[in-house]
Amino acid sequence: MGVFTYETEITSVIAPARLFKAFILDSHNILPKTVPQVVEKVDIISGNGGPGSVYKVHFAAGNPVKYLVHQTDAVDSQNLTYSYTVPEGDVLRDVLDKYCYDIKFEASQDGGSVVKSKITYYTKAGVEISEDQLRIGEDKVAGLYKAVEAYLVANPDAYN
Repeated sequence: MGVFTYETEITSVIAPARLFKAFILDSHNILPKTVPQVVEKVDIISGNGGPGSVYKVHFAAGNPVKYLVHQTDAVDSQNLTYSYTVPEGDVLRDVLDKYCYDIKFEASQDGGSVVKSKITYYTKAGVEISEDQLRIGEDKVAGLYKAVEAYLVANPDAYN
């Protein structure tokens, strides 16, 4: 098994607490609403959103990935941090055993936020991942953030 770490930053015009509420605490509702062409629905398999909660994300028809299972490892609404693991799903293909995200939402100087992510990929034995492959996946995640951001800009009273 190989372990690869990739770090990203995404900027947003939305304040960190508001973006955290929408994208993290209510992702199961907002993602199907804002990107129905990507996420069809999110089922809460177990838990109440805290550590140990398990979600199954169903991707929309036509996507190469059909589902993933997402387990919450830690959530801290005070410090705006969130950690989760994806241990199952065809998103892993024959390449990954799992991957883990550690996310922190921070204030930017312009009143918006910077979302810092550290992703740790655990590959199957003998598998190498290129930086280009990692970037493709992270670009898709950035697109989800931007869709939620657009929704929040258009709906200024949502998630206050």
